[in-house]
Amino acid sequence: MITFIHSSDLHLGKPFGRFPEDVRARLRQARADVLPRLATLARTHNASHILLAGDTFDQTTPSPQVIRQALNMMRAAEHVTWVVMPGNHDHANATELWRQIAQDAPPNVAVQLAPTPFALTPHATLLPAPPAERHPGRDLTDWFDDAATGDALRVGLAHGSVTDFDSSEEGGSSVIAPDRARRAGLAYLALGDWHGQLQIGPQTWYSGAPEADGFKHDKTPAALLVHLQGPTAPPHITPLPTGTIHWQRSRLDLTGMTDITVAHRTTLPPLPARALTLFDLNVAGYIGPLDRFALDASITKTAADFLWHRADLSGCRMTHDTSDLDALDSQGALRAAATALAVEAADPNLSTETRATAQDALSHLFAVALEE
Repeated sequence: MITFIHSSDLHLGKPFGRFPEDVRARLRQARADVLPRLATLARTHNASHILLAGDTFDQTTPSPQVIRQALNMMRAAEHVTWVVMPGNHDHANATELWRQIAQDAPPNVAVQLAPTPFALTPHATLLPAPPAERHPGRDLTDWFDDAATGDALRVGLAHGSVTDFDSSEEGGSSVIAPDRARRAGLAYLALGDWHGQLQIGPQTWYSGAPEADGFKHDKTPAALLVHLQGPTAPPHITPLPTGTIHWQRSRLDLTGMTDITVAHRTTLPPLPARALTLFDLNVAGYIGPLDRFALDASITKTAADFLWHRADLSGCRMTHDTSDLDALDSQGALRAAATALAVEAADPNLSTETRATAQDALSHLFAVALEE
């Protein structure tokens, strides 16, 4: 019998280069803070081990600070044994990385660099399949089937895809037989590489990344609490939430909406959650210039609530009628300019870029006029 935490894909030191530096720093720190959170979960649930199924580090050359601080956090959790296996981002042939880890690792960190059985307890044996390169191109778990472990529970640890995921995380490292647990007599197969939590079979799970790093996965980031009672007993799996940063992508279709401000606000998370949310809003539909002005104002008012905010209005199309134009001026220069822009924005003979430029200019014209 053994109880452990299964996690993977921490990607410590991930640069998050698409974001401003203050956001990047917050995202990197959130990933580092996962380690003490995992340790707390292990203590709370009496787990003896934390299995990290690859990509603990985002690259083969993380900074010395990233490595040392991760090891220091593991050292502080002396009540648990950390079992750390390379993935495809931090593969086993990254000799300097793993040399430094071997040099500085505390006694409660067990690094798995070779496909060799490792005793978790006298009654449970780990079978690791560490990648030695970014894309091994073969099933590294083949050796599990014939591995000699006596009467001990058999736990597999691997990093890669069990199928050719169309959206495999940045290429994946290998293709693993989806029935490996059954073929190798495993009580549990702990997988890494796929960043969303996913059950493949009764004994086979991807833990998913403990902190989200994009808008792809819908499930709340979590680690898995695994309790094994025997070689043939089904594992008892409990997801334990670990994420602190929320990534939310929302789509808003404004066609037919009567109150644009209310429609926009329905897409937003609760106010207390926004400071830890990256919010990506895609707006589509047909609206008039006055509604576009109201939408822009609502977006501007709420954007600063978020850790990061983006609003893509490229799918928003403008409609125009006489009442909209009359709001500017019935006969003067503003009305003439607005009429010309409205005609240009609706002209199918013009390029999409030209029409979009005219729409933006018309929106700006309304904004200026309404502010006066």
